[in-house]
Amino acid sequence: MSSLDDLRRRINELDRQILELVGQRQQTSREIIKAKRATGHATRDYNREREVLLAAREAGKQYGVAPQVAENILRLLIRSSLTTQEQASVAAQGAGSGRTALVIGGNGKIGHWFADFMTSQGFAVQVADPVGAPPGFEHITDWKASALDQDFIVVATPLGATDKILRELAMRRPKGVIFDVGSLKSPLRAGLNALKSHGCRVTSVHPMFGPDTELLSGRHVIFVDIGSPEATAAARELFASTMAEQAVMSLDDHDRLIAYVLGLSHALNIAFFTALADSGEAAPKLAKLSSTTFDSQLDVASKVAQESPELYYEIQSLNDYGSESLEALSKAVERLRTAVIAQDFESFAALMRRGREYLEDRRSVTERRA
Repeated sequence: MSSLDDLRRRINELDRQILELVGQRQQTSREIIKAKRATGHATRDYNREREVLLAAREAGKQYGVAPQVAENILRLLIRSSLTTQEQASVAAQGAGSGRTALVIGGNGKIGHWFADFMTSQGFAVQVADPVGAPPGFEHITDWKASALDQDFIVVATPLGATDKILRELAMRRPKGVIFDVGSLKSPLRAGLNALKSHGCRVTSVHPMFGPDTELLSGRHVIFVDIGSPEATAAARELFASTMAEQAVMSLDDHDRLIAYVLGLSHALNIAFFTALADSGEAAPKLAKLSSTTFDSQLDVASKVAQESPELYYEIQSLNDYGSESLEALSKAVERLRTAVIAQDFESFAALMRRGREYLEDRRSVTERRA
């Protein structure tokens, strides 16, 4: 029999071979994107992905690998390949070649993301941020001292400071396209309207993803039309070579929907971990128990708990429509509480049936879009 050390060395060699093959797969992905660009094919092919995943499940059975494990491995590799292909597509598009961009607040997380994103397209990016610029970017200490002659000006500052900056920009009347990246638009109404009234090319953008996002496939970018179709089209063109899904809507529609998409989901998770913290049940005791639903909810709540209280408070308190979703949550909890206390099974079941129907409708819409 082989010794334990021999077996471990064999495992190490197999791991090396696996990674070598992954590297070869990545290189082939780069060649695929060149072929797709040359033939006009879309970056993502859902039918092809399905074929690959089904083949992985069958191959897994042959090699003693659980089908779900084989599928999960291939999903990870597909995601990595898509990221490689998307980044190559963005760079090849060269939408910013010879053009300039200023990112106000570019040393923040989402500001840094936009600085990197626009650099990858060939823009010469400057960062205006009082705390400095990320490595590799030209730093402007005070944007007010800049000539503001850039082709794009991105305002990626905290929500509470953004409206003032937009109003100050309006007084300067820059010629380039101006857009903010705020999670809410209600607090920015005055600044956005000031830019519009001063004849500026202004739009508003909401990237529905975090600054750690690498692959935009399946992610949404919302564009809020402020009355300058040219500016909205220019901002949308920045994402044309990505796989992000784009949506255009009015300011009020945006904030009313965001009250549920962000406000409700944040509030639900804050209520969840608050109830746990106030329950008197020690975390180590609960950690010994597990259920699929509890663990999934706990994972999401744990991520929410690590986010910025300032940002999450702004999303709850500064939205003109924020109270609507909080009121809906309060009523839903009370209906559930009333049904349980009254031992009213029919009311309880009706809540679940209505939820099932709503979620099935949403799932069918998502599947048609894919």
